[in-house]
Amino acid sequence: MSEAKTPTPTPPGDTYKGWVFKWTNYIKGYQRRWFVLSNGLLSYYRTQAEMGHTCRGTINLATATITVDDACNFVISNGGAQTYHLKASCEVERQRWITALELAKAKAVRMQAESDDSGDDFPSSSPRITQGGGSQNSEVQSALRTLSNKVEDLSTCNDLISKHGSALQRSLAELDGLRLTGEAGDKIRQVTERATLFRITSNAMINACRDFLTLAQTHSKRWQKALQAEREQRVRLEETLEQLAKQHNHLERAFRGAAQANASPDNKGAAGPGKGEASDEDDDNEFFDAMEEAPEFITVPADPQFHKRSSSNISGLNSELCADDQSLNEEPLAMNQESPSQELVPLKKRRTRIPDKPNYSLNLWSIMKNCIGKELSKIPMPVNFNEPISMLQRLSEDLEYHELLDKAAKCQNSLEQMCYVAAFAVSAYSTTVYRTGKPFNPLLGETYELDRKRESGYRSLCEQVSHHPPAAAHHAISDRGWTLRQEITVASKFRGKYLSIMPLGTIHAVFEKSNNHYTWKKVNTTVHNIIVGKLWIDQSGEIDVVNHTTGDRCHLKFAPYSYFSRDVARKVTGVVMDKDGKAHYVLSGTWDEKMEFSKVMQSSRGGENGTEGKQKTVYQTLKARELWRRNPLPDGAETMYYFTALALTLNEPEEGVAPTDSRRRPDQRLMEEGRWDEANAEKQRLEEKQRTARREREREAASQRTSSQSEEGAPHDSYLALWFERCEDPITGEEIHIYKGGYWEAKERGSWESCPNIF
Repeated sequence: MSEAKTPTPTPPGDTYKGWVFKWTNYIKGYQRRWFVLSNGLLSYYRTQAEMGHTCRGTINLATATITVDDACNFVISNGGAQTYHLKASCEVERQRWITALELAKAKAVRMQAESDDSGDDFPSSSPRITQGGGSQNSEVQSALRTLSNKVEDLSTCNDLISKHGSALQRSLAELDGLRLTGEAGDKIRQVTERATLFRITSNAMINACRDFLTLAQTHSKRWQKALQAEREQRVRLEETLEQLAKQHNHLERAFRGAAQANASPDNKGAAGPGKGEASDEDDDNEFFDAMEEAPEFITVPADPQFHKRSSSNISGLNSELCADDQSLNEEPLAMNQESPSQELVPLKKRRTRIPDKPNYSLNLWSIMKNCIGKELSKIPMPVNFNEPISMLQRLSEDLEYHELLDKAAKCQNSLEQMCYVAAFAVSAYSTTVYRTGKPFNPLLGETYELDRKRESGYRSLCEQVSHHPPAAAHHAISDRGWTLRQEITVASKFRGKYLSIMPLGTIHAVFEKSNNHYTWKKVNTTVHNIIVGKLWIDQSGEIDVVNHTTGDRCHLKFAPYSYFSRDVARKVTGVVMDKDGKAHYVLSGTWDEKMEFSKVMQSSRGGENGTEGKQKTVYQTLKARELWRRNPLPDGAETMYYFTALALTLNEPEEGVAPTDSRRRPDQRLMEEGRWDEANAEKQRLEEKQRTARREREREAASQRTSSQSEEGAPHDSYLALWFERCEDPITGEEIHIYKGGYWEAKERGSWESCPNIF
């Protein structure tokens, strides 16, 4: 073997690289490889030129063990999946690598503990907001973290010095006991090497001490003065920001008032984000500016000739829709007539109130101002900004207007059915209009059942199938001929002025009678006025509802709110087309109030569309009919988190549910009861328990992996969902979780032995 190049020692935490011999197989033996140690990861390449494009293997030192075989050999393993047998050219070089690896491992373990991916993790005590404006100065906090890391480096170096010092003392003791024999030369060389190793480790500790002292001397004298100056400056900046925001709002309100004065009477009241009573906002409100986009199409009343020509068809359509509505209202009576015994058992009376929300003053900006650009699930949040339901229960709220799917299941025409499915897709957002609270992040394995079979004919089950990224699988089936399933992963970013929430995943609706299979995705949600003013929510984006059986399609557009638009706020428009692209229905309305549809009698190209020069499509339509209208909120909803009638019942205790059901989650229950301090403590306990369970799964998975795996083999997620199984979706080709059955049967038997203990 050729002589390996000795790596250049670098300070702890920096990149460490050099040539080391690595065992490959019994034919080739040890081969020279270029190793790079950086950020707690040890990677290797065949040559230095490969560093830019081809990595042969990487091992994470945070979970690895480092052992020494003999004078030059050492082994790095992460539990069996990856094991590197390495050999240095001499013992001194080997010890340099061992020292660098142990320092990097200690730092990686600390970093992993500090940024533990706990989802909703938050500090044990909320940040104390002082009159000076904020918690500790960011510069001081950064310096303290740096000093703390240096102290940890000193501690690690101290352990290494003790270890090598003991070895040196043993060698010296052996040398003292020797007589002048032939072994004297070997022992003297061994003592020399031990002394060299001790010197290398001591130098590392001395360098760490020097860095520590330099930082301390640089910062200690001006910390107090800098901290006071920063506090005063922050107070001035926050006062200036608030004044600017108020002035900005007054100017915008004045502009809108002038615009309304010049607008036609039909456009009055359409400039604000709300309608009716909700449009009376505070002076501190701050709204999101969106450029007004020209409509993609125009609808005009159809010519009288179309009314005469199609009178028989339209009357048939109206009678069919009326028959559907009537049969839907009579269906529960028919069900009771078929089963007379059910008439003797009254339906369960659901609760209509929950405890009022406590009036705790806590500034959202004080929590989120240091989290701009971060994932929402990584932001430490106390329960003060939650609402007392979980994300699984919020997902079940999509069934608030399940009767739209009931009506769709009765439709004979797939295009009419598409109208109801599109209205159902829009109705899911009506429950969010005033809901600015954040639902609880579910624990891994948490479930939620919504059994409304006797009242409404459907059953729904949700399960948290992944924690990072957070993903929930949902399956609902109805006796009225439809099935709904989805797997949603929520990505979110805090942008400073607003919060962006991006749901990822596909929703499926399948109708048993027609075998029509519909899919669509969700639009983005934006929470505005994070800094100052009253929080408000907007939905924006586009949805394509596709019937994979017939090829029909409905394109829905959620218009973002704009100050300069004279159109109604929260507007949604859409066109239902067949597989050939011919328009049959036009949908219009708002996502927080109602949706209507109009039958298209004729379409043509009209004028140009604004600056782009595109021609708008003009649809001649019949009179609009109402598809869906939002149910009014319960009395006192403003003190109950603006919950709908369905949402008020979601966390109501029920007997017989699984031990993993969200209703049994103690921190959520404590928050609903108004005991927020206890809820925060319980929430922290549950998340720590979840982290412990995750680490245990990782250890078990590592121990079960065989040594026959390749060097580059990557570990896999060992968690398997209980009621859903992962497979490829035959429609979209996505890897999703689909309900595999067994939950409702287990509930009937009362057999929950397979459920994990997550609470």
